[in-house]
Amino acid sequence: MLRAGALLALGGAAVPLTGCDLFDRDDESRTPDPLEPLAAEATALEARHRAAAAAVPALAERLTAIADAHRAHAEELRRAIGRPAPSGSPAVAPSAAPADPDTVRAELRQAEQEGRDNAAKACAAAPAERAALLGSIAAARATHVEALK
Repeated sequence: MLRAGALLALGGAAVPLTGCDLFDRDDESRTPDPLEPLAAEATALEARHRAAAAAVPALAERLTAIADAHRAHAEELRRAIGRPAPSGSPAVAPSAAPADPDTVRAELRQAEQEGRDNAAKACAAAPAERAALLGSIAAARATHVEALK
């Protein structure tokens, strides 16, 4: 009889907890922010530029400056989102053969053009408080395209 009473008491105590907010965390934390893809893209672009700088030392100074800009963009986007960056860094496969500087620049230029287009589209769809940040990122990526010519 005592066991049944104890089980009933424990079971009865657990039932009300399931309806409270203790187990049902903030739904907003599960909803992806529209800036998440741009933040991830900025992180990926940073990684690509750093890998290319390591593969082509002649371009290292130029590519490092662009990678630093992408890191700053990712940090600002994460700040606007209100969430920390995911732990770890994106994996970038190292080049097996020495990289041709012209090929590297062309590939990075293409990635920057796609990134510029993505930032411009996000800027056009963003609320006013985010438009300035996204416009700045789009402009920076357009500048990167020119710097990679």
